[in-house]
Amino acid sequence: MKFLERRRGLVENRLEAVLDEVEPTELSEELEHVALSGGKRVRPLVTILACEAADGDAEDAVDFGVGIELVHNASLVIDDVIDQSEMRRGVESAWTAHGFGPAIIASDGLLGEAFELFSDEPRAMQAATESMIELGEGEATELVAQPTNEAEYMQLARRKTGALFRAAAELGAIAADADPFTVEAFGEYAERMGVAFQIRDDVLDATADAEKLGKPTNQDAEMERPSVVQVTELTPDEANALARKEADRAIDALERTGTADTDPGEYLRDLAEFVVVREH
Repeated sequence: MKFLERRRGLVENRLEAVLDEVEPTELSEELEHVALSGGKRVRPLVTILACEAADGDAEDAVDFGVGIELVHNASLVIDDVIDQSEMRRGVESAWTAHGFGPAIIASDGLLGEAFELFSDEPRAMQAATESMIELGEGEATELVAQPTNEAEYMQLARRKTGALFRAAAELGAIAADADPFTVEAFGEYAERMGVAFQIRDDVLDATADAEKLGKPTNQDAEMERPSVVQVTELTPDEANALARKEADRAIDALERTGTADTDPGEYLRDLAEFVVVREH
């Protein structure tokens, strides 16, 4: 675990430094409330691991990893506003703590800081921008054109969850100056892993014990969100099998990078294995 903790530490230190430089102070405090309130930092870790697997240095990928984490946090602020969720990661959500207007400004601020970190590399800007377009289309779909079958659900999961994971891995490969084929393979790995993550998340929300899960359950049904359980006719076991299939495809894509046998590649493989069996 020291291997991952060191890399997580790189992300945390840079994240704190970026937010500390934000002006005015009031905005900096709002951004810190969102971005420093916890989180597993899975996406920036994917960025760093992809970079190292592609024979780059972890330090070269930190800014891109922090950038994708800021994009992710900006999207969570908007999710909480839409759902009127009062808590996030065990603390007050941004709109609860500061109000709707400041929360939206905080989301904009997070995106601004993120794209500043991408701005020196055109390929990074393209990867991040494409993920934002997909994410925005996913958010809109969830609100006004909810899926009604498995194929439409998978498209939504790809946009809402898979797209940012794809960008995270692509950014790591770009930081390592990998060739386009390798960048694409890392992107497919992460996108499919992200979709598997979302499917498993939906199943846990519908079936897990709230105390074991560490957060309220049945939220998708109560909020009328289109989870795999709500939209398809799949049983939880069948949905888990679908997640497993996506994870297997993610590992196949990772194999195409030619890096799966490296230490970072092993961690990426383990992550794809873990997302479909996690209990929280």
